[in-house]
Amino acid sequence: MTLTEPARETPAAGTHPTPSAPQAQQFISWVTLAMMTTASVANLRPSPSMALYGLAAVFLYLVPAVVFLLPTALVSAELASGWTGGVYRWVSEGLSKPLGFLAVWCQFAMTIAYYPSLLAYVASTFAYVIDPRLADNGLYIAVVIVVVYWAGVFISSRGTKAVAGLAGMGLVIGTLIPGVVLVVLGLVFLAQGNPSAAPMDSGHFLPPWTGLASLVLIVNNFLSYAGMEMNGVHVASLREPGKQFPRSVFAATGLVLLIFILPALAISWVMPGEDLSLTAGVMQAFQGFFDHFGVGWLTKVVGVLLVAAALGGMLTWLAGPAKGLLMVSRQEGYLPPVLQKLNQRGVPRNIMVAQGVLTTLIALLYAFIPDVSSAYWIFSVITTQIYLVVYLLMFAAVVRLRRTQPDRPRGFRVPAVRLVAGAGFVASVAAMCIGFVPPEQFGGGPLWRYLLTVGGGLLVLGFLAPLAFLKFRKPHWVDPEHRA
Repeated sequence: MTLTEPARETPAAGTHPTPSAPQAQQFISWVTLAMMTTASVANLRPSPSMALYGLAAVFLYLVPAVVFLLPTALVSAELASGWTGGVYRWVSEGLSKPLGFLAVWCQFAMTIAYYPSLLAYVASTFAYVIDPRLADNGLYIAVVIVVVYWAGVFISSRGTKAVAGLAGMGLVIGTLIPGVVLVVLGLVFLAQGNPSAAPMDSGHFLPPWTGLASLVLIVNNFLSYAGMEMNGVHVASLREPGKQFPRSVFAATGLVLLIFILPALAISWVMPGEDLSLTAGVMQAFQGFFDHFGVGWLTKVVGVLLVAAALGGMLTWLAGPAKGLLMVSRQEGYLPPVLQKLNQRGVPRNIMVAQGVLTTLIALLYAFIPDVSSAYWIFSVITTQIYLVVYLLMFAAVVRLRRTQPDRPRGFRVPAVRLVAGAGFVASVAAMCIGFVPPEQFGGGPLWRYLLTVGGGLLVLGFLAPLAFLKFRKPHWVDPEHRA
């Protein structure tokens, strides 16, 4: 998932656009939609965590692609082609309004844990521009997270549009170009007769089984694939949705897998697993390749490109989830009036500030957790756990809507919807359960601390906070101008 990554909502249920003169339908090709989907999902950030597995990374990417990525894309296409308004409308219509609020809340709350992990990656990457030793310094990571996040809030609250195009550019300068360079360097490295740091024979295609802990890093792939549902809203822009959308989904899936798998393999060729950092692994690989070919100075150039792309994505989407939550909350009175206020530029600054306080507290944990990679992993797991709640609700909603509103016009219908949605639901539950098992790579800390951190993050951010808003909301919290 890119950020790019946090959820992007279409106008919420109950909003009524101003009537305008009819316009001719504008269509897009299935190839265009496939590229848009690829841009919204694929990036290099998860590559180091899968590089730990070497050749087995191929298997660990394929499994969640089949049981999670494809079901998510197909189900979201049916929901988006039948109901405008995004996940709140889908879950509200299919299940209930409180569960709809839970879904849109989780889309917002996941960013509270997501931004620290994203900015930890930014900090570790930028360390290779100034001093690589800082990449594992928790205090440095914490300071960068706090400073960059609040700078982003300041820029976004001013309604700046200068960063609007950076997310699109990020796919090219921060993913495609570095990814291609990484893979090409890796192939040349092997062609010169250098041995791969990770075994590449068929006996290592499956990960070694040492219990559930040996598969825990696969959970990170669910977050990597998250966001596929966002492009379901474009299904109505295809001339033949029933034929073209599945074609687009399979093409995008293939491209996403290539972007994820090949750089992960390239990293495993040059970096031994025991030396790999989950936050700085991409830069470690570039450093290793560039030093090998005698152009070590290029590491700083790549570092700047990766940082610029990540920051562009963060700035572009920083206020997005907050706006989606605000729109729904004004209609139904889910949040107190102080959190519903907009500044003079129409930005929900109060929500972003409240989010920033929590993000800052989480970021400071980097200063107290000795292993930066462990902290990064823990926050990535919390982000995934919270976001998976959205998918559980979405898979349940599509099945119930088929039963309660079978005649509702849909531009696309999922074949064997119970099977497809059921596979996605079971996979999401399994991922949540596995997420509570500490990975074998991080066996130093006590189990209770890991369970308390991950379980507490999911419970407090994902469930207790929205339940508190639902329980204590008042009638006057509904904005009369936006009443549903």
